[in-house]
Amino acid sequence: MRVSIFSTCLVDLMSPNVGIAMVEVLERLGCEIDYPASQVCCGQPTYNSGYLQESKLAMQNMMLAFEASDYVVGPSGSCIAMFHEYPKIFSGDPDWELKAVALKEKSYELTQFIVKVLGVTDVGATLEGTATYHRSCHMTRLLGEKETPFQLLEQVKGLKLEPLKNSDNCCGFGGTFAVKMPEISEQMANEKCGCVLDTGADILISADMGCLLNIGGRLSRKGEPVRIMHIAEVLNQHQPVVSKGGSRT
Repeated sequence: MRVSIFSTCLVDLMSPNVGIAMVEVLERLGCEIDYPASQVCCGQPTYNSGYLQESKLAMQNMMLAFEASDYVVGPSGSCIAMFHEYPKIFSGDPDWELKAVALKEKSYELTQFIVKVLGVTDVGATLEGTATYHRSCHMTRLLGEKETPFQLLEQVKGLKLEPLKNSDNCCGFGGTFAVKMPEISEQMANEKCGCVLDTGADILISADMGCLLNIGGRLSRKGEPVRIMHIAEVLNQHQPVVSKGGSRT
């Protein structure tokens, strides 16, 4: 099975280790990986800021970049959800509507692809510790994916997963929202951090780096030693890890 990697801006520029983990997990599951070098941003930041026409150039580039791909897999429910918006954006456009539909139909967030396409729930990961999982708004509400991260995390050996109170609440990132409304965003992040700390978890897991950077940054400023991990990194773990006050890595 040939899979094209959609790295996303935040992973590419801020957390390349997440992209590496995603590739390694997929390769172990038997996928042949390629990386279309012409990919850029999916257009979401400018689109959500109201710059529709300006965003279309980036979107068109992405449709062409992945036109020959069998499957497109990304480490972000938010960015994959943007791909799924393309058919609506290009509805009625004779040159681009069919390309938009084709990209939507073959695009998956990582955990979606592993569970729903590959049919795997146990990737053989091991991670000792107590974790909680943050549901990102775009993955949950726009992409509509609520189950596959938990189906995979439940099979990670040594990992105890604690439920997160108010798990459907936004962390305050929201892309450009955090820039436009920093005071409100800060309070939302504080609330989310409080819920994370209430679980007693050593590790916070999510499937979107925007949320993890936002919550992790706030926890760091508060001096809280909670380890932040993208779910791709968790699924790529094979050795026990003690996150807080321990010596194993």
